[in-house]
Amino acid sequence: MDQGSELRKGDKRFLLAQRVTYTLLAIILFVYGLIAIRNFLYPIAFGFLLAYLLFPIANFLEKKGLPRILANFITIIGVLSVLISLILLAYSKVAPMAGELPRLADMAIKNLSEMLANIGEYFGFDRAETRTIIREQTEAVLASGGEYLQEIFSSTAQTVVVIGLMPVYIFLFLYYRTKFAYFLLKVVHPSKKREMVTILREISKVSARYMGGVIGVVFILCFLNSLGLWIIGMKFALALGIVSAFFNFIPYFGTLLGGLVPLLFALLVENDPILAFRVVILFIIIQFIENNILTPNIVGGNVKVNPFFIITGLVAASIIWGIPGMLLIVPFLAIVRIIFSHLEPMKPYAFLLGEEGTAKHSITLTKIKNLWRKKKVIKGKDKKEKEN
Repeated sequence: MDQGSELRKGDKRFLLAQRVTYTLLAIILFVYGLIAIRNFLYPIAFGFLLAYLLFPIANFLEKKGLPRILANFITIIGVLSVLISLILLAYSKVAPMAGELPRLADMAIKNLSEMLANIGEYFGFDRAETRTIIREQTEAVLASGGEYLQEIFSSTAQTVVVIGLMPVYIFLFLYYRTKFAYFLLKVVHPSKKREMVTILREISKVSARYMGGVIGVVFILCFLNSLGLWIIGMKFALALGIVSAFFNFIPYFGTLLGGLVPLLFALLVENDPILAFRVVILFIIIQFIENNILTPNIVGGNVKVNPFFIITGLVAASIIWGIPGMLLIVPFLAIVRIIFSHLEPMKPYAFLLGEEGTAKHSITLTKIKNLWRKKKVIKGKDKKEKEN
């Protein structure tokens, strides 16, 4: 009996090890596949999300009696026209700074070499020798830049192809949306069809709200960043404000990465530590406004993915797909959470991805107000006790 039970335990351990091995192997192959065909997949992923964003417009035109092909075509052409106009407007504001880039780069290199020479002198290095080394290294970097022109051209050509394919994918997703929905309804069990419709509606709501909200936040930050930089006395405030705002397409880290651009400009080009300090204070304020006012009210709480998985997802997506992965990961995590929340075996994973279970530990405006009221009550009681 004991020997039989030991054998059964051994078989169970073997089966568990086998299952874990197969699971890890499947994950590794899946990640490798994502990396291997990322240039094929991420335009489709962008097309999928942008189709959800444009769906309300196309659906409205279709309900007005336009054929689906014409409604989709008008929607995509109209949105592209607006987008190109905004890009040209932004470029016209950034162009004056772009024309000054060679002069600004020379000033930045000169100020950087002076700064490093001062630091080197403090640690006992020869000032002139430090300047010579920095100048030689800078010239070597600039001279080697020609070796990367072909690679840059190849990447640029590939990006142009991807951008050219995006409207095609958006059109196809919009045109075949009913077919895709019917396909999913045919795949699931008849008893689960209503739940599948609920999942599709939730995904549509989250995708459209997130994509539209992020674009709205970026446009508002273009104004706020530019105004703030102009108030603190930064040159090229409008151009730097627009450039720094576009980093906010990346969640959580966008404002910080965007703030590095004017900060480096203030330190290296303007050579003004006080101005750099003002930039730091400005972007701390903007970060607070963006995290506590703009994003919660414009993007909304529909994503409902906890920050731990958003941050780890951003890091993983940047490794697998680079910048496109960082732009796509949050809405796709939200979609995964929605799907898991409707599948009984996956509900624990939906709970893990979501924000539930941490409400009592979170810091909210209501809790701060209640804490302030409690302090006032306690102070009032103490005052009465002292008077008595």
